[in-house]
Order: sequence, then structure tokens, then C-alpha cells
Amino acid sequence: MSDVEIGRAKRARRVYAFDDIAIMPSRRTRDPQDVSVNWGIDAYQFTIPFIAAPMDSVVSPATAILMGQLGGLGVLDLEGLWTRYDDPEPLLAEIRALTDGAATARMQAIYSEPIKPELVKTRLAEIRAAGVTVAAALSPQRTQELYKTVVEAGVDLFVIRGTTVSAEHVSKNQEPLNLKKFIYELDVPVIVGGAAGYTPALHLMRTGAAGVLVGFGGGAASTTRASLGIHAPMATAVADVAGARRDYMDESGGRYVHVIADGGLGTSGDIAKAFSVGADAVMLGSTLARATEAPGGGWHWGQEAHHNELPRGNRVKVGSTAPLEEILYGPSSVADGTVNLVGALRRSMATTGYSDLKEFQRVEVVVAPYHK
Repeated sequence: MSDVEIGRAKRARRVYAFDDIAIMPSRRTRDPQDVSVNWGIDAYQFTIPFIAAPMDSVVSPATAILMGQLGGLGVLDLEGLWTRYDDPEPLLAEIRALTDGAATARMQAIYSEPIKPELVKTRLAEIRAAGVTVAAALSPQRTQELYKTVVEAGVDLFVIRGTTVSAEHVSKNQEPLNLKKFIYELDVPVIVGGAAGYTPALHLMRTGAAGVLVGFGGGAASTTRASLGIHAPMATAVADVAGARRDYMDESGGRYVHVIADGGLGTSGDIAKAFSVGADAVMLGSTLARATEAPGGGWHWGQEAHHNELPRGNRVKVGSTAPLEEILYGPSSVADGTVNLVGALRRSMATTGYSDLKEFQRVEVVVAPYHK
């Protein structure tokens, strides 16, 4: 890939967002009902490759259970309101009612309440009792502090999710998380991220991670690009990490690490494009925050929105579009790619002639910038 000259002292690689590419049809088409969108990681099998992001506006214990019952995976944020408050509903209602000017400061105050280990155990037990796969997330900073509580409570899948997660974090002030040692000792599949490129993803794969989240600053509620100047256009990021997966398979003698796109997936078209450039699954935030059951009640925010030192996100209005089952499976009464995500993915695969997700990763894509 050729570089672009920014100026005499700096060159840059040309990269692409999902809006910059398009999927091309081939000579063959299929019936959408003949297409499989099944996905499995380690011993866990799902009928759809969708993961509900560990964000308070998206996943509560109840919605994690519902997501599991609908064939996907819901990941509970163990640093959220459900592990800080016995009854978070009044706080959720307050956050929804805040004015834009007051939202950040008040959310910082609400999230300053300490995390209670007994609530971690209670919430995970509630999900387990429903008979669905139990998945929970912590930031790298909190993982060392709380992972023993998580292990005692029992999880099937563990997610270490931050704005960026590195296998080589350097700090003069505290002992960094040793990912390789931690993953080996935890003895459950671990998904880590975000990673935004080939080299950091390859290092994360070498730690023994079962999956790598791809994305940096691309979510609907993120202001990382504005506050830090950092952003990873997702089409290139996913394709780069898929390249790391391929090379790591050769290096490791065939060990497969799942690539999970996380961010910039606002429509079903974006989701299809994520698979077309190499994703095995997608982690969805704002897309599922529009569900009528979502705890955000039509609002969406992530951990960055209430960071105590440097907030890098907003509370954004996404509206309540439809029940979660309709958002996933339809039928849809809108044509904007926000409802019937599974049906759209099936149709995209069928229109281009592919019968499963692994095959669909080989579909032809072209550079075709689209300006709405």
C-alpha cells in the first residue's frame, strides 16, 4: 500500500473506514434462508455472531439474559452501575434526564461509587441462573483488582476491554497486568482489546487470547478522535488484524484467534462490511442501545463518558427503535439499516453467493467512498 505525503517530514498510510468500501456481488446468489450465521468461540456456540457491548446503556443482567436467549452473547460491564448500586434504576433514570451541560459532571459523580464485590457475584449468578453463556468485562486497570471475585462467581467468557489494550503496557507507577500469565491462570477463554493494527493484535494473540477486539475511538459515543487525536478507520483496522490472525496461525501451528470488530458499526451494512474484511463476530453498542429493553432508555454512553480525569465520550441520544428481538431478527419497517440486523447480514451473504461467515470473509470488496 503506497504512502501519502503529508509534508516533507511526514508520510502516512492511506486507510479506509467502512463508508469507504463496498461489497461486490459475484456470479452466484443464494436463498438467504440457506445461509448460516452461526459463530462459536472455544466451547461456546451461538446462532448469531453478535455480542452486546459491556456498556451500561446496552447491557443489564436482564438484557444479557435476553441476548443469550436470542442466540447471541451479552457482556456485563463489571465496572458499571449494576456492581456499584443495589438498585441502579433511579440512577439510570437520572442519567437519561440530565441536560447536556450537566451530564458529564453528574455521571462522574454517580460512577465514583465504589464497586462492590458482592454485587459482582450477585449479577453474574443472576445471568447464570437463566441458563445462558455468562460473559463479563473489566478494564485492564480493574482486572488485577477484581478477577479473583469474578473467578469465584464463575464466568464462561471473560473480556478485558479498554480504549486500547497492549500486551506491553509500560508504567513507572504500578505493576502492569501480565496478560500472558493472567490468561494462562484464569482457565476460561479471554477476549482482549481494543487493538487497532497488525502488530499490537499479533502481540495480543501471543498472550493466549481467544479473541481480539478491533477498534479505537470509533464508537457513536466516543470523542477520542476529538480529545486525543487518535482514531482507527475500521475497514483497514479489521483487515490488518485479520492479517495478524493468518500469520499467527502459521506461527502457532494452527491456533485460531477470533477477530471481533468493535466500533463504527452503526448499520447492518457496516456489520456486513466488517465480516467482508475478516471479522468473525461483531460487538455492538449503539446499534443495540436502540432496543426498547435497553437500560439506556434511548440514550447511549460508555465508560469514557464518565472518566474521572479526561472524559472521552458523550451521552448521546439514539432513540428507542424496536424490541431487541426485532432489531436482531425483524421484521423491519424502516430502511436505514437499524432493524433486522441478522436478516440483512444473511441477505448480503446470499446476494454475493456465500453460505457461511468464513466463506464470506473472502468476498470481493472495492474502494468506493460514499458520502451521504
